[in-house]
Amino acid sequence: MTEEAGLPQAPEEAQAVFGELFPEAVRYAELLADAGVERGLIGPREVPRLWERHLLNCAVLSEVVPEGVTVCDVGSGAGLPGIPLALVRPDLKITLLEPLLRRTNFLQEVVELLGLDHVTVVRGRAEEVLGTLQPVHVVTARAVAPLDRLAGWGVPLLRPYGEMLALKGDTAEEEINGAKGALSKLGVLETEVLQVGEGVVDPLSTVVRVVVGESPGGVRFAAKRAKAARVGRARRRR
Repeated sequence: MTEEAGLPQAPEEAQAVFGELFPEAVRYAELLADAGVERGLIGPREVPRLWERHLLNCAVLSEVVPEGVTVCDVGSGAGLPGIPLALVRPDLKITLLEPLLRRTNFLQEVVELLGLDHVTVVRGRAEEVLGTLQPVHVVTARAVAPLDRLAGWGVPLLRPYGEMLALKGDTAEEEINGAKGALSKLGVLETEVLQVGEGVVDPLSTVVRVVVGESPGGVRFAAKRAKAARVGRARRRR
């Protein structure tokens, strides 16, 4: 992939952010600009701004992800933010959760090609894997849905006292205000808007951080998890 094909050279900031895995980040950008566009995973107009708007915008999410935790990237799509996060944080164990087959095929190809042994691709919707996917410390998402709906999918996947980190735009505060009732029912204790990527991206990336208590998803989802766990134990005894 060359500049003539639409993908510009990586900015200097990318080398600093991705470090030793910068060549893998370049390869991922090439795949997005080529197969990603061909398969309809990313629009052709996005190719000239892949680095700033997509790869770096997602990679800086690492600034607010704790060390050594498990992560589920809900609605991963073409791997954003999950794959950039994996490239800068090999200490994380990341699951890319995506319901569409053509997208999971692409994700699996990328994971194998880049040698991301700490990344697993799972096909399914968040509500379908509840109880079968091990609860995680952190759920990530980008451009998936409004906050109230996104929380309904992502929060139940969390461990007690886990957090959801959603990359959002200028309406982040409005989304939080509009979702307060839904978030409260889901067992959310705290919300805040963070700005990350100082010196890397301009404008800064906006992250909505949602922290849950001891019952992620609230009472209804606690019952669903318990039922799924009982079914799982029964199957293993057979």
